[in-house]
Amino acid sequence: ENLLCLWDASMSRRGNSSGYNRSENFDQSNIGPRLHLMQHKAAVKALAWCPFHRGLLASGGGTADRTIKFWNTNSGAVLNSVDTGSQVCSLLWSKHQRELCSSHGFSENQLILWKYPTMTKIQEFKGHTARVLHMDQSPDGGCVVSAAADETLRFWDVFGSA
Repeated sequence: ENLLCLWDASMSRRGNSSGYNRSENFDQSNIGPRLHLMQHKAAVKALAWCPFHRGLLASGGGTADRTIKFWNTNSGAVLNSVDTGSQVCSLLWSKHQRELCSSHGFSENQLILWKYPTMTKIQEFKGHTARVLHMDQSPDGGCVVSAAADETLRFWDVFGSA
């Protein structure tokens, strides 16, 4: 269905601070997502919360979609959609700059650094020979490590020093 569902955190059942009392009768029939976001044309492969703008979520679509979409999670509105040219496999926000790094599959298997909110392409990082499945950044936020289907890890100076 290419559906992105947002749930209300208060519906969580973890602990007693979750918004309901376990001893009360709790009607589970109305439990469901707060929002259904249906604008992707393929499976949603990547998600990343923006660290500097509360309620802003970036999502990346698969091969038939190829877009990064930015959502206002309060209203469900799509704020922007950018065609990246290939499936989006992972998304990672910079800890220090208004930048976003995306990883991709066929045909380039690269990482792309974008300036937010203009989504101007700053730089491409190439070297993997298969889909880049996951990324994470170093504790200082400068280095990004990527893991790909080519069974390699690569380390990149994507975000630079703070």
